[in-house]
Amino acid sequence: MKVLILGSGVVGVTSAHYLAEAGHEVTVVDRQPGPALETSFANAGEVSPGYSSPWAGPGVPVKAIKWLLMTHGPLVVRPAFDPHMWSWLIKMLGNCTAARYAVNKARMVPIAEYARDRLREVRATAGIAYDERSQGTLQLFRTEKQLNGTGGDIDVLKQFGVPYEVLDPAGCIAVEPALAHVRGKFVGGLRLPGDETGDCQMFTERLASHAAGKGVVFRFDTDIENILVEGGRVAGVATSAGVLKADAYVVALGSYSPIMLRKIGIAVPVYPVKGYSITVPITDASGAPESTVMDETYKVAITRLGDRIRVGGTAEISGYDLTLRTARRATLEHSVGDLFPKGGDLTRASFWCGLRPMTPDGPPIIGATKFGNLYLNTGHGTLGWTMSCGSGRVLADIVSGRKPEIDAAPLSMARYG
Repeated sequence: MKVLILGSGVVGVTSAHYLAEAGHEVTVVDRQPGPALETSFANAGEVSPGYSSPWAGPGVPVKAIKWLLMTHGPLVVRPAFDPHMWSWLIKMLGNCTAARYAVNKARMVPIAEYARDRLREVRATAGIAYDERSQGTLQLFRTEKQLNGTGGDIDVLKQFGVPYEVLDPAGCIAVEPALAHVRGKFVGGLRLPGDETGDCQMFTERLASHAAGKGVVFRFDTDIENILVEGGRVAGVATSAGVLKADAYVVALGSYSPIMLRKIGIAVPVYPVKGYSITVPITDASGAPESTVMDETYKVAITRLGDRIRVGGTAEISGYDLTLRTARRATLEHSVGDLFPKGGDLTRASFWCGLRPMTPDGPPIIGATKFGNLYLNTGHGTLGWTMSCGSGRVLADIVSGRKPEIDAAPLSMARYG
């Protein structure tokens, strides 16, 4: 079967890899000159199934007010006359209950755990290196209130058998020795030893090259204009290179998925939430993180990627605006400079932003649509890198008519009625 994938981020490329493995003839089309040049380009670098949680949760509306008032707050809202923004925000608020949080997290952890295991297989079979480390994630708490508020997350970790450790300050320093320099700035942490780190863009580039060697065709520098529908099925995709035809079609366009899908009457509840990162050259390895440290106060992830520190964070709700705002850079520099003051040279850091495709409940959208040969793999939010290999494998199984190894029904569009 011929399959056309729209989008060459990490989700699109992993989908292509698994579809090709399943014996399909796969083409990937993207407007960029290469893979992973948008949201996948400079994300936080975490492969963190244990940290897979919906942003919508009990207490979030109250916390949001506090975050908006903080100098280095993790949330920024730039109101606009955009009905899609307000519809998404209302739906997200509707998921800010303990019951909905438990359901949504329980849908996210299995696909994230499955994805990490598939990533390990791909790494071994394809021989791909991407500055990866398998040394876990440390969620670092600066206050006792944060530390004492982990009960709900720990219950879900127990439910799915995810290993975890609750650490005192000495335990945090044992896994992240550089924190000894700032011993008085935190009270403890929650460590998820099964989590990993790695450069998403490097991985995606190398997997794309591997897939091309297996026959996958990549059509870059090609604008996707419209999906053409006839008689309840997709008949082709109009692009700047003409109409491309296949037997099955996969939309993996991240935050741009809803724009394309609205044209054919599919309302996908995905909205862009902008994130920022800086990439800092390491100047003192002993003062840098060993893996990922999540600064819970500022919701900033600080990750070791080879000879660099990737610092990612901020949830900015501002539509499709890609303006680089210096105030957001200041927040990232404040967090990494406060916890790892000797690790890297902030004056030489590169600054980036990207649009995370967020669903209002948290889990991604993977599976079939009302059109018989059109499938979705989108809405991963901050967890596209974490969930990519699992999502790609599940999507390939669905397209191929196989039963996925995990229950994918809770990830389908059907959950929105």
